Amino acid sequence: MPIRHPPLPDVWLISDARNDAALERILARLPRGSGLIFRHYHLSPEVRRTRFGRLARVARRHGHRLVLSGPPRQARRWRADGAYGSPGRLARGPQTLRLATVHSLGELAQADRARADAVLISPVFPTRSHPGAPALGPVRFRLLAGRSRVPVIALGGMTAHRAHAMGVSKWAAIQGLGERPTGVFSLHS
Repeated sequence: MPIRHPPLPDVWLISDARNDAALERILARLPRGSGLIFRHYHLSPEVRRTRFGRLARVARRHGHRLVLSGPPRQARRWRADGAYGSPGRLARGPQTLRLATVHSLGELAQADRARADAVLISPVFPTRSHPGAPALGPVRFRLLAGRSRVPVIALGGMTAHRAHAMGVSKWAAIQGLGERPTGVFSLHS
């Protein structure tokens, strides 16, 4: 019998060097039960592990799910709620929540074979992460999402406004998650 995971968060914050300084503040202001995907590829292994531990405490204090960018075995060792990465990286290892990055139909099929519990389809819109790179756009995103057998999380230039306009309930941001003085969240494109 497959292991059942708790429901997936609707809003996901993806960490890296660009948003590192604000992560604790943003995590404290995210709606309870959001998700954090910890990447931080820019850090040495030891510093990355220490930073993960600090953010894990903050995330858990606010009821957030915490997913590590890395193979499932590493996610287990670090006591993350799951693993994030390419379908190939997620294909082997112990049972844990698996979030796969997907950019095409071929990768969507690979994510299915890797037993992904959800896919992050990107880039929906142009992003600061990859200036000039082609984006899927809403129509191609919907076509790809319609072929998924698991929940879909929209990534790439996503904002709360864009998610609402597209009727997307699950979405993620890297740089754009910010806070207004009122505590209401907005995403900046």
